[in-house]
Amino acid sequence: MILRETIKNKLETVIADKIISQKPVSGGCINNAEIISTQSGKSYFLKTNSNSPKDMFLKEANGLVEIAKANVIHVPRVIYAADDFLILENIAPKTKNKMFWENFGRDFGKLHKFTSKCFGFYEDNYIGSTRQLNIPTTNEATNWIDFYFNKRLLYQYRLAETKGYADKELQKAFSLMESRINIILNDCDAKPSLLHGDLWSGNFITDDLGNACVIDPAVYYGHREADLAMTKLFGGFDPRFYSAYIEENPLNDGYIYRENLYKLYHVLNHLNLFGSGYYNQAVDLINFYI
Repeated sequence: MILRETIKNKLETVIADKIISQKPVSGGCINNAEIISTQSGKSYFLKTNSNSPKDMFLKEANGLVEIAKANVIHVPRVIYAADDFLILENIAPKTKNKMFWENFGRDFGKLHKFTSKCFGFYEDNYIGSTRQLNIPTTNEATNWIDFYFNKRLLYQYRLAETKGYADKELQKAFSLMESRINIILNDCDAKPSLLHGDLWSGNFITDDLGNACVIDPAVYYGHREADLAMTKLFGGFDPRFYSAYIEENPLNDGYIYRENLYKLYHVLNHLNLFGSGYYNQAVDLINFYI
C-alpha cells in the first residue's frame, strides 16, 4: 500500500522527519498497518483506514493512554492520532522470555486493580469497528448488571436484529436469558476495574524485553471477569497466564459459571461484524443459562 500524499504530508509534519520507506504489517482484521522508516533512522507504527469511522483512531489512542496511566502493563506510546491515521511507538516483536505468561498474567491482574467510581468510560469507543457504548445512565454507573445488559448484550442483540441474524430461536433464547440475568450475575461482586476490553491472542505482541505489550484496546471500567472471558475465546491463553493472574488478583466463586455470559458480548459482536458463522456459538452460549 502506498501512502496517500495527504497522509504522508501530515505524518512528516507531525514527526518532523522525512519518510523514506514503508513496510506493510499483517494480522489486523479491521485496519491497514505498516512500519514507516524515516531519514533520521527512526521507525513508527502506522494505522490507516479510509473506511473507518472518523473518530476510531482518536478513541483507540485515548484507550492506550488510559491503560498507560495504570503503569503496570506495556502499551505502545501514542505519537499522534487523527481522523485518518494513528501513529504509535514502533515495538519490534521479540521472542517471549521464559516467564512471559507468568509476567503477563500478574501484570493483567495488577491492571484490574486500577479502578474507578463508576462503570463505563467518559466516552464511547469501538470494539473492532462496532461502536461500543460506554457512557452510563445514573443507574448503570453503579449497577453492573444493568450496565452490562444494556450497553453490551442488548446493544449487540439489537444490531443483530437489524442485520437479520435474530431469528425466532435467537429471539426466544435471548428473552429467556434476559429474564435470568439478575440471577446469573447476582453474586459476581463486580467493581469498576480498568479493562482492556478486547484482549485475545491477536491483541498483544512481545516487546524488546520478551514481555507482553497489549494493543488495540476497547477500554472501559467494568467487571474484570469480562476481560478474562475474552482471553478464553479464539484459541485462549497459556494456563500459566491464568494461574499467575489468580495468584495476583484472586477471583470470586462462580467466575467459571459467569464466563459464557461475558463471552457472549464478543461472539455477538463477531456475528454482527463477520456474519452467520458465529450464530451457533452465540446461541450455544445463551443456552448454557436456560
